[in-house]
Amino acid sequence: MTVHHPPRVAVVALVALVVGGCTGLQAPMSGPEVTTTPAVAFQPVPLGPAVVPDYARTAFGPAWADVDQNGCDTRNDMLARDLTGEQFRPGTHDCVVISGQLADPYSGTVVQFVKERANEVQIDHVVPLSWAWRHGAYSWTAQHRLEFANDPENLQATLGRLNAAKGDSGPDEWLPPAQAYTCAYLDRWVAVRTKYQLDPPAQPAAAAASDCGRTPPPA
Repeated sequence: MTVHHPPRVAVVALVALVVGGCTGLQAPMSGPEVTTTPAVAFQPVPLGPAVVPDYARTAFGPAWADVDQNGCDTRNDMLARDLTGEQFRPGTHDCVVISGQLADPYSGTVVQFVKERANEVQIDHVVPLSWAWRHGAYSWTAQHRLEFANDPENLQATLGRLNAAKGDSGPDEWLPPAQAYTCAYLDRWVAVRTKYQLDPPAQPAAAAASDCGRTPPPA
């Protein structure tokens, strides 16, 4: 029986068509026009608000550090600054304050400070550390937070009970009971917040600021 094979030229042409991906074939002379859809520009999805990590006091370094390297911690530096008639523990190079009088601006009263009842007079952070943390300090370096926590401009000796009552409140939630100090307190608050570029509170004691002739910073 005679077997008929396809012409060799046709086989070669078929292999070339499969392997070569139609190389050499001519495009059709006519047909529907092919249009290309322009690429759509990428639109990034807006990110939500930053997630603030949980606050911890240790994020601002030791409770009271000696940032100015004068041999005294910041608490004793502030007591020496804010008290009158202060007495120092012998042998501490006029560092550890053991007694004195505080004209407390927050309460408008005069307080006797003695080391044995040291907790009765505390050092308040005008802009509280946890408030600062929530309004931007969480993104700072550890050194920057340490400096903030020990900045004399942000510190004030006051009655311990007032410091506890204030907690981590901003000026929209808490103001010193001595109304005569309200304007000075607001000035210090805004000065510190501006110095460290912290986010403003939602409504920083607008009525009190108005009474002081101040314009609250925008939210």
